[in-house]
Parts: sequence; C-alpha cells; structure tokens
Amino acid sequence: MDKAYGSENLRILAKYLNYNVVVPPKSNIKEPWEYDKEKYKHRNIVERLFCRIKTKYRKVFTRYDKLDVIYLAFVYLALIVEHLIYVNTP
Repeated sequence: MDKAYGSENLRILAKYLNYNVVVPPKSNIKEPWEYDKEKYKHRNIVERLFCRIKTKYRKVFTRYDKLDVIYLAFVYLALIVEHLIYVNTP
C-alpha cells in the first residue's frame, strides 16, 4: 500500500486482517501517524520485481490461462527463474 491507500477505513481493515500497515500519511493529513520507514523503503523492491516479471513474461501480464491455479503456477515459475538469475549473477 502507498499513500493513496492511507485512509483511516483501509488502515483499520488492514489491521483487522492482521496485516502490518506500513503506509505513510499524506502531506495534508492533520494528525499524521507513525510508520516504519525502513519497511516502506523495501516496498519498492517488490514493486520492481513484479514490474520485471510482467515485462519479461507476457503470459503473466496478459493472463491467458483460464484457471487461477495454472496462472499462479506460472507466476511461481517466473519468480523461481528470476531468483535463479539473481543468485547466479556476479
């Protein structure tokens, strides 16, 4: 989640679902809340990973598969391939 999803209702829902909310407040909020800045910085790594997967693996982006299980299996496969490439690069 980023600043656009920082409304009080969404933060309450996320906490109810036992999610760790790391959303910074918008600049126009009267009573800003505390958040973990280090965790928020790592959000960008996950977003870049999914952007890279959607770029390299067209099947993930276009979602040709009709069954969710098949689609998820290909996403897992793409993540494994990306991890192997990352681990084996000098």
